[in-house]
Amino acid sequence: MIYPIVKFGDPVLEKPAATVTDFDDELRKLADDMFESMYAAHGVGLAAPQIGISKRIAVIDVTFKEDPNAKIVLVNPEIVHTEGRISSNEGCLSLPEFREKVTRPKRVTARAQDLHGKTIEVSGEELLARALLHETDHLNGKLYIHHVSALKRDLIKRKIRKLMKQGEW
Repeated sequence: MIYPIVKFGDPVLEKPAATVTDFDDELRKLADDMFESMYAAHGVGLAAPQIGISKRIAVIDVTFKEDPNAKIVLVNPEIVHTEGRISSNEGCLSLPEFREKVTRPKRVTARAQDLHGKTIEVSGEELLARALLHETDHLNGKLYIHHVSALKRDLIKRKIRKLMKQGEW
């Protein structure tokens, strides 16, 4: 099932998601639906709050379907190690049409659970590191615009309010 992507302004995006405690078929179905929804929206990562579900689960595929073994599911992830710094343009499915330069760690390790509740660690550099951080931020109620200057953030929010008034958001 393809879920619609929740846009900035929906409160689910700005509050911490609930910890997952049931590792059942329903969770596995949610992960499958999240991959389907992410691919339909042309993304490389998706957190459950972005489809209106306040659960600590995220999916990532930085190859965008090119490598089936690159699909990552993170349940209850926490960032446990970061290293270096890199600045790059970043976007978000919940903020379509907006991109800003964001400085984040270059290398990242996340500890999470898989769909069966087993503890896993995922490490990555550059785009994968950015995706791990970006999706974990979503699960903590943060968006990438929290990593840009207050001036840029206010400008984006003002543009979104204008789009909302015009019925285009």
